[in-house]
Amino acid sequence: MRKPQITLWLLSALSVLLLSLPWLVPHTGALALVAFVPLLLADALSDEYRVRAKWLFPAAVFVAWNAATTFWVCNATVGGGIFAILANAAQMMLMWLLFRLARKKLPGVLPYVFLAAMWMAWERHYFDVDISWPWLTLGGAFAQSTRTVQWYEYTGMLGGSLWIWVANLGIYGLIVAVLDGRWQKWNGLARGCASVGILLVIAGPVVASKLIWSSYEERSEGTVEVVVGQPNFDPYEKFQSLSQDEQTSILLDLFDGALASRPAGKSVLTPQKSEISGDPVLLLAPETFTGDLVLNDPENSRTLQRIRAFLREHPGAEILFGATSYDIYRTHASPTILARPYGEGWIVSHNSAVMADAADFFEIYHKSKLVVGTELTPYPRIFVPLDNWLSKKMGVSGLMARCVGQDERTLLHFGDVPLGCAICYESIYGEFCTEYVRAGAQAMTIITNDAWWGNTPGYRQHLSYARLRAIELRRDIARCGNTGISAFIDQRGEILSQSEWWTRQTLSGEVNLNSEQTAFVRHGDIPGRVCTLLFLLLAAVLLVSLFIPGKKR
Repeated sequence: MRKPQITLWLLSALSVLLLSLPWLVPHTGALALVAFVPLLLADALSDEYRVRAKWLFPAAVFVAWNAATTFWVCNATVGGGIFAILANAAQMMLMWLLFRLARKKLPGVLPYVFLAAMWMAWERHYFDVDISWPWLTLGGAFAQSTRTVQWYEYTGMLGGSLWIWVANLGIYGLIVAVLDGRWQKWNGLARGCASVGILLVIAGPVVASKLIWSSYEERSEGTVEVVVGQPNFDPYEKFQSLSQDEQTSILLDLFDGALASRPAGKSVLTPQKSEISGDPVLLLAPETFTGDLVLNDPENSRTLQRIRAFLREHPGAEILFGATSYDIYRTHASPTILARPYGEGWIVSHNSAVMADAADFFEIYHKSKLVVGTELTPYPRIFVPLDNWLSKKMGVSGLMARCVGQDERTLLHFGDVPLGCAICYESIYGEFCTEYVRAGAQAMTIITNDAWWGNTPGYRQHLSYARLRAIELRRDIARCGNTGISAFIDQRGEILSQSEWWTRQTLSGEVNLNSEQTAFVRHGDIPGRVCTLLFLLLAAVLLVSLFIPGKKR
């Protein structure tokens, strides 16, 4: 291999390392601020060295970055994991090819502004499409370095993405200026301004975050006591070898032990709870805990019956648990394209969160951000007929799941206290979660089942994203995982307590209630919207330049 190509491969490998470490090693988020610099240098040098397959280096970087950080998806589904890695990398590569085109057609720094704005627009759009996998949103690099991004309460996670691009492009610009001799030609004032500018770009947000972190006081308009039950079911056994009665017994025994050990006379500072007899406590159970809940007749659920019997023995306790729930329709016509035949009618499935008490109180929220394939059939008018045809040919009931979510965020109520409940995958969507707070949520819960991925970085990354949601919303979070990590997170994104991985246990704590709204909650993703507009303007300029003959750059 020729020396120039070795240099390009080494620079590409360095970018992979710098991009991957923030998702794999705690407190390394700052590496993302320089992670694209080696790739940008390799891209420029590939032109200088007249390398033929210039696309190979960025393609290798994006595939390797996706594989290094999200390989764990293959533990649940090999095909789905490979598809997620390659599809995500392909979209990144497409943007890089457009950036290379812009370098040929647009003058000065505009191609680099185009790259940053395009990436930001892609990240924003990626949150809203049916086939959505925004796990590697750049701003998520600081999910395990939360003390440096307390200002997410103003900008949301895409503010971090913008910071990363501005820092990378600024540093790259200075390196290029030194290498091509321009730096030496600048006078002292110009050099000083450039140096101070880069320093402010990198250090300014860190200093601002430290000031916000040190001055922020946990807001409390009352508290709610929560007991999290982590039953630790192997998901590959849960749906195959363990009966629902066995699972319910295990969970209720966990809660019984935790409630028995509560200090006598313990109560919480929630005047809204005056109608609840006994010491009020919220029991939190994981996602898809039960699968026998028919919404047409919920009282016939064996699990709900047993839960209510348990709650009657523990006055003041209410429970929030996950359920695979169903609507059954006795109609000739299908109520939705996502319904499946059921007897002489149809059945519609949901991934739901349920709030219940010992009497007849019952609230339900249906998960809306669904996982493609295992929960969601994307673009149903296209893929449902295809799925039906393939299923018929293969003699199976259906290759893709067809859960149905709900259009608006609704809250679950512990007494009169409104709570948001993000179900699993929903907790990585920042602007989506603001809708819970705008609806009135005073605290957040998250229920999930991360055991599908095994003991890999996946479940730790998922927990860390909850910390960003706590900052963006300034809401305490009680998080319940089937087998970890369950945790209590405060409004600064600090983990107050957490469970062990692959351990059956309970976790007790209190969440503070807060009704104030952050700037991000009120205004949403401003960096993403502004960059989307900028991208569209520059894309229009690029499109026009393609039809205007001119000297090649």
